[in-house]
Amino acid sequence: MQTQKTNIVVGIDEKIGVKKAFLLGLQHVLAMDLYIAPIIIAGILSLSTANMSFFIQMCFLATGIGTIIQTKFGIRLPVVQGPSYVPIGAIGAIGSKLGLGAIAGSLIPGALIIALIGYPLKWFAKVVQKIIPPLVGGTVIIIVGISLMPIGMNNIYGSPGNIWHNILIAGVTAGILMLCIMLGRNKGKLGTTIRIISVLIAILIGTVTASFFGQVDFSPVKDAAWFSLPKFFPFGAPVFDISAILTMVFVYFIILIETTGTWFVVSSVTGKELNEERLNRASFGEGLGCFVGSLFGSTPMTGYSSNAGLLAITGVASRTAIMAGGFILIALGLIPKLSTAITCIPEPVINGIFGIVCVAIVANGMKVIQPIMIDDRNMLIIGIPILLTIATVILPAEALESTPDFVGYILSSGAAVGALATVLLHLILPNKLAKNNE
Repeated sequence: MQTQKTNIVVGIDEKIGVKKAFLLGLQHVLAMDLYIAPIIIAGILSLSTANMSFFIQMCFLATGIGTIIQTKFGIRLPVVQGPSYVPIGAIGAIGSKLGLGAIAGSLIPGALIIALIGYPLKWFAKVVQKIIPPLVGGTVIIIVGISLMPIGMNNIYGSPGNIWHNILIAGVTAGILMLCIMLGRNKGKLGTTIRIISVLIAILIGTVTASFFGQVDFSPVKDAAWFSLPKFFPFGAPVFDISAILTMVFVYFIILIETTGTWFVVSSVTGKELNEERLNRASFGEGLGCFVGSLFGSTPMTGYSSNAGLLAITGVASRTAIMAGGFILIALGLIPKLSTAITCIPEPVINGIFGIVCVAIVANGMKVIQPIMIDDRNMLIIGIPILLTIATVILPAEALESTPDFVGYILSSGAAVGALATVLLHLILPNKLAKNNE
């Protein structure tokens, strides 16, 4: 993808102080909902309360390690890693049928394959550059944003408490963030400062608003331990079952498609081109992070689109800030009191921010495709995948019960379905004007 003009305030390699890096990194961590996927998986596997708590901690730890690996050594862009929603069904099925050890045994080979196609094989970039031009990349970015929107809205509607109170809390939070974005357009020092810490301001005011409705409860922090050491394979020695391994290898490639969309978002926001070396390093970093996570009992990770959207909102693209966020996540994995405090932030607050982030993602996708002539072919390449993404997102869960497992894994991610459709349409629809259009 090509570089373009950006609205970044703090550059990718700009040096910032420790305090500022901590503040900006904390902003990303607070805006994440990375504990939701582990909670869902723990429920499917019927983990005890103690094991569920430890599982969430290990996801924090693995996410922090994966973020540092990817940002420092992998793609070398401000990418925050987090647990993917795509493998929830597969992990639940494998764990229920074959035991918790089979989950680790199925995750390790797939992670290594994803790493190897980046380095030393260097296959990943060749595939991406051949089949993902700006038209496809921009459409995938739009799809990522659209597919995430219903997740945020459903989390608001389904949060504990009165639904209208939840909507009001989310609305106040989103409104404060929008106000900060508009005030941040002022190029003066005050405007820049407001924009940089806009998410923190929105979380603070949103949480205060939620407290008026009795939705803020930090009492679980009292019962949480101060320190907890990680350990390898906490849920049992890995069991290598060939069917489980093949299933997870397939799931990993779906996740890779999903996370490639996130990389496009980051590239669009920062104006940094995804060249061959960067793409291969990204695949290697993704695989290595997932491998390390599997050793500690975590789930497969992906680049979080919501955090990529935060780059556009705050204008902060500093890798130093993102790595600081990675160290904060590691601390959360080692200090249960801190991770418990994060999970106490009301869901309507987090998802009010999440909705605006989705809007920012879609807008950046539109920027990518804006210069491209929209003829009949390109209209179909853009429109049909968006339609299929929405159709997948609203597909009733019971419809997946009678489908083969691998179909269910694909249909569990609207972004994956939309991305696959975009690539396939680009490859099969005749394009006589390719040079002029792309």
